[in-house]
Order: sequence, then C-alpha cells, then structure tokens
Amino acid sequence: MRRTKEESEQTRQQILAAARDMFARQGVTQTSLEQIAQAVGVSRGAIYWHFSNKTELFYAMREQVSLPCLDRVDLVLLQADPTDPLAGIERLLRGLINRVETDVATRQTFQIITFKCEYVGELQRELELQITHHREFVSKLTQAYHRAARAKQLRAGLRPELAALDTCSFLAGLLRLWLMDEDGTLVRNAAAELIGAHIAGHRPAVSIR
Repeated sequence: MRRTKEESEQTRQQILAAARDMFARQGVTQTSLEQIAQAVGVSRGAIYWHFSNKTELFYAMREQVSLPCLDRVDLVLLQADPTDPLAGIERLLRGLINRVETDVATRQTFQIITFKCEYVGELQRELELQITHHREFVSKLTQAYHRAARAKQLRAGLRPELAALDTCSFLAGLLRLWLMDEDGTLVRNAAAELIGAHIAGHRPAVSIR
C-alpha cells in the first residue's frame, strides 16, 4: 500500500509538471487534459483521479510556486539586519529574480500567470489571489520600511507605506519585462543594477561638502 501511495504521488507530480510545461508553451485555454495525459503517458482517467477538472489542476500547479514565494518574503525581511532594513529588501528582490532565473518551475509559472492565462470564468479567482498576495507583500514591505525609518535609513519625506507600494510596483514591472526579455537585451543583464538603484533611491541623500 505504501508503494502504491508513493507511485500515486509521483504520477500526480508528473501531471503537474506536464501541465506547467504545456500551459507555458501554448496557454491554459489551448491545453486540454487529453494533451496533458498523453504527455505523461497516462489515461485521462488518471488525471481525474487526482484533479476534478483543469481549473483544479491549474490552481494546484499555481500553489506550488506562490506559497514558497510568500515564505521567502517572511524569511528574508524578518531576518534582515535591524541597522539596515533596506539591505534586507534589496536581498529579497535579488533573491526573487534569481529564483525566477534559476528555477524552471517558478519561471514557467510566472510566464503562465503573466502571459498565458485568460482570467475569465473559474480562473477569475486567480486575479483575486494575486491581489491578496500583493497586499501581503506590501504589508511586509511596509513593516520593513518602518524599521528603516526608525533606523534613519529611509529618505526624508518618504512614507513607508508609499515606499512599499513603490517597491511592489517596481518588482511587478521588472519581473514582467524580465520574462519578456528572452534574448537578454532589455533588462535581464541589468536587473541587479536596477534593483540596487531602486533601493538607493529610498535611502537618505548623502551630503556633499
């Protein structure tokens, strides 16, 4: 029985991986469960054993990436140096871009939700989930920027709440352009420098005497 459960879980993971790959290549709407089954080498009934429909399969695939990203936000920001919280935010941004670059599943998932998904019908909920995740992200960034303000590391006149929204918007735009820039001629090679400049713009101005 144990072996049967292990094999069942292995098949489930193979289905998720195949779905992610096909969604990334041809879009969610244009991908059928039959195509996914053929890619895995199982019957369509095997997919229905694990997922009631394509929507459930989509969200299972989505959660494999979205939840670890939120955990990463907590880990980096909460363990940041209290004397320089902005350095923790910079490490977070660099880490997220690095993960998209080096982890195929993460990169494909972001490609799918950014370019290969039509948010209508049952997939409308994905937009609501994205808003929720962004609100959580902004909340954590706001806490970090408040710590920066208390450490006198935040530019005078810049409210932590606005700084957090600015960073969230910056990351969303950078990630979208990074995914589009497949030949590396737009932002990929400059991503680290752009992140550094973004954070530097939130620091207090340096007096020149």
